[in-house]
Formats: sequence, C-alpha cells, structure tokens
Amino acid sequence: MSTEARATAPHDPLAVGPDPHPDLHNDDLAPLPQSRRRWGWFEIFNVWTNDVQSLAGYTLAASLFITAGINGWWVFAAIVLAGLFVNYLVNLTGEPSVRYGIPYAVMARSGMGVRGAMFPALVRGIVAIFWYGAQTYFASTAVALALNAVLGTSGGPEVLGMTGIDWISYLIVAAIQIVLFVRGISWIEKFLNIAGPAVYVVMVLLLVAIWVQAGDDLLPAVGNIFSNDEVQGWRAVTAFLGVVGTTVAYFSAVVINFGDFSRFSRTQGGMKIGNFTGLPVSLAFFTFLSLFITAGAYVVYQGGEGEPQTNPAAIVGQVDNTVLTVVAALTFLVATIGINLVANFIPPAYDLSNLSPQRISFRRGGYLTAAFGFVIGALWVAVIDQIGLPKFVDTLGAVLAPLYGILVADYYLVQRRNLHVRDLYSMEPAGRYHYVRGWNLRAIWAFLVAAVFSVAAVWVPWLVELSGFAWAIGAIIGAVLYVALMRSAPSSPPRTQVPAGQP
Repeated sequence: MSTEARATAPHDPLAVGPDPHPDLHNDDLAPLPQSRRRWGWFEIFNVWTNDVQSLAGYTLAASLFITAGINGWWVFAAIVLAGLFVNYLVNLTGEPSVRYGIPYAVMARSGMGVRGAMFPALVRGIVAIFWYGAQTYFASTAVALALNAVLGTSGGPEVLGMTGIDWISYLIVAAIQIVLFVRGISWIEKFLNIAGPAVYVVMVLLLVAIWVQAGDDLLPAVGNIFSNDEVQGWRAVTAFLGVVGTTVAYFSAVVINFGDFSRFSRTQGGMKIGNFTGLPVSLAFFTFLSLFITAGAYVVYQGGEGEPQTNPAAIVGQVDNTVLTVVAALTFLVATIGINLVANFIPPAYDLSNLSPQRISFRRGGYLTAAFGFVIGALWVAVIDQIGLPKFVDTLGAVLAPLYGILVADYYLVQRRNLHVRDLYSMEPAGRYHYVRGWNLRAIWAFLVAAVFSVAAVWVPWLVELSGFAWAIGAIIGAVLYVALMRSAPSSPPRTQVPAGQP
C-alpha cells in the first residue's frame, strides 16, 4: 500500500485498544477518525495566513527591517527564505498526525514516554500562554485605536503602562476570545475564513493611500532608510541569517505542535499544499506589504525623523481618517483574535488536558489558558515589552527548539515512521513507550542540555551574534543528542511493525 493510501486510510476507532489507561486518554486526545476530518488545503492555508498577518506578525517584520541594519530588500529575502524553511519543518511534524490522527501531546509520548510527554506538553503550553497574552495585548491596541478615534480621546492616565481606554479594550478582546472558544472550532474556522482576506484588503488600501502621498520617494526609501553603513561584510551576512532565524523562531510554537491542526486534514497532499500557499507564498506577500507600508509611513507621516512605527494600527492612526481607522482597527482585531485562538489557545488547551485527562477537559484547559494569558498580556507594556519583541521571540523559540528536534528525530530516525497506537495510551510496563515508569530520561537530558545552549545564545552577551540562530542551535543539538543516547540504550524487546492507522 502506498504512503498516501496509508495516510488517508480510515482509522479503526478501537486503535487505542479496548481499555486505554484513563490518565492517558479522553475524547479530545483519542485518534481522530477519517470520518471527522473536514480540512482541505484551504483550511491549512488559513491557519498560516492568519498567523502571518496578525498585529504581532507585522510588528515583528517591521522591527526586523529597522534593527537588522541591512537593505530592506535583503530583509525581505531573508523572511521569505525563512518561510520556505518553516514550510519544510511543518511538513515533517504534520505527517504523523495526518497518518495517525493524534495531537501533538500524544505524539510526544513516543519519544518522551507516556508520562514524560507531560513535560514537553507543559513547556509548549507555557510558551503558547505567553504568546496568547502577547497577541491579546496586540489585538487590544486595535480596539483602543478605534475607541480613541471615535471618542477623540488620548486615553487618560496610565496604570502599568496602559490607559483606561487601553484596559477597557484589553477586557473587550479577552471576552470576545472566550465567547468564540465556547462556540467551538466550527465558529473559529468561519472566523478565520473572513479574517484572512479582509486584512489583505485593508493593507492594500493603506499602501495605496501612502504610495499616492509618497510618490517617487517610496521606492528608494524601501531599500535605503533601514540600512546602517556600519553593517557591512560578515556583519551583513550574520544580520541576514539572524533575520531568518528570528522569523523561524516566531513560528516555532506552531511548528512543534502543528499536528494539532494537521490531524484535521484529510490527506497529506492537501496539508502540503496548504502549508506552501500559507507560508512562503502568503508570507512573501504580507512582508512585501509590510516593507512598503512601514517605509512609506516613515517618509510621509514622520518625514524620515525618529523611529519608524512598527504597529500597523498606529500607522493607520496617522492617516487622520476616522472611518478608515475604525475599519482597519476592526479588521486587524479580527485577524489577530483568529490566529490567537488557533495557534495560542487551542494547543495549550490540549496540552493542559494531557496533564490530567480525567480532571482537565479540553474546555477547562482553555479556561486555564485564558486566565494565565490574561495576566501575561496585562504585564506586556510594563514588563515584557521592555525586552523587545525580537528577543522575546528568540527566547520562546530557543525553549521550544530542542523539543522539535527530539520529536522529529524520534519519529523519522528512531521509530522509522511506525507508531504502535495502543502503546501511546497504555501504562503497561511492556509497552513500547513506557521506558522508565513512563519517562524516557534520555529525551529529558537531551532537551535540558540543548535548551541551555539555545537559551544562552539569546541571553549571554558574548554570544549575541548567535541570537538569531538560537532555534537552529537548540533543534540540532536536541536531535543529535537524542539519537545518540537512544542508540546507546539497550535494545528494546522486538515488536511487530504496525501499519499506519491500525491497532
């Protein structure tokens, strides 16, 4: 049977066995049968498109244009190259979940152990909660922009760096996200289908408005205003590669748990088409718009003075058109909420549920995510924003990178693409993924050693030039160490290889 045929074959609903361990199984963690898979390439495309075009995504791209110190076109090329690389990475993590219908939290049991998988799930969940809080804050800036435009206010006195209008906006966004989550995944899917195209319409209109005012000054500005004469030679090369690394790190949270989405895909081919159109293609278009809008707004509204604006909501506010400001703000709000729910709300809900399936349902995991994320977002301006978005992104990516390396190395090099589904839900000592009391200590050691190196690349001053490579460093060290440790381990009891989708 061909790989594609195996990937799309219906799953036996009893593939987890007649009596799965209650601490490892609930309806949300069970393999998803083919009959419940509704996603084609367009739904996968929408996941990535909304991730790309969020307010945080634009802010990161604009920040990289400003801080890299190289020609804007080279930064553009670096971001597109990163999109191609991420496309390759998610095809790797997406395949096993299309093939077996399992979420990331269950997939991680293969390498980490049926109990040990709680560790990577918790790490991934914590990172997602940080991102959830950050994106909630960014979405609230769009609401604040609209309210200030309509009310003609400046927001008033500040608490923790946010005005009264800012706090009201933040509460509104937090409430909207909870309501959408309660309505279910089908509502979120419809939400994304509307948000994606709408953002591009607004950004194209904004670019046209800026270009008309900038005229012939825009094209030269795109390449030159971000350049730094001191960044030449090898420094320019490392700056280029650093942009690639930071962009990859931005997607790292979704890259590692992409199985949470790909398990809804009907075929491997549909998943790959959605990945390609939603990542390198959509990212190239969005980055092109971001480059021209950021440069044009700097020329037209700031006269080339001061720091360029990195938040598109703030750029819209400079246009001095209340109707456009409100429409654009609402559009950016919809897009950011959409991806926040998909990329940063649903995954930690699964991950927290995996910690105790019988006590924490998927919905309860979502409520916990919302509560912790609310605190993170509330402290964004006063605490986290002082670090800077690129460093924040690199740090979270550095933490997750070793887990990605271990996950991929385990599936493709150690398990050789064959999983025993029953053993993923079993605490039997003879089970393939039981290891030592359910923990694969070799995988834990590989993660810890790799994480020390990748996080150090971000925070140790004399390693500062490696900060953009933190994700790659962590993933490579994690994968190499894991494979070396597993191959040095005593041989496991022989087992019959089980075809995909079979018990």
